[in-house]
Amino acid sequence: QVQVVESGGGLVQAGGSLRLSCAASAGLTFSGIAVGWFRQAPGKEREFVAAINWSGGRSYYVDSVKGRFTISRENAKNTVSLQMNGLKPEDTAIYYCAADRNGYRDAPRDRREYYYWGQGTQVTVLS
Repeated sequence: QVQVVESGGGLVQAGGSLRLSCAASAGLTFSGIAVGWFRQAPGKEREFVAAINWSGGRSYYVDSVKGRFTISRENAKNTVSLQMNGLKPEDTAIYYCAADRNGYRDAPRDRREYYYWGQGTQVTVLS
């Protein structure tokens, strides 16, 4: 059963913006757990992009997106969003949302710490 679903990917010109959304389903709740975004470009390993801790009080970003991307969560709606501004061609990748299964801890940056994964959404940035 699908428990994490991403949406919001698409095609955009360099400098443009996209907002990715991650929703929990099938009995999964994001309440009390960290959620992260990862991305994988063709021929490359899946890399950490951003993560937010269980309360929303702490967030982390890979250096290449700092100042351009913002992660946020709305526990009441069981969703986590990634606002991406100033997009660059090198941001092109499949973006994955992942959820921790250990509650009330800081947000991991290692993908091996995440248990629930979505199918991914494609983001393509044209130069």
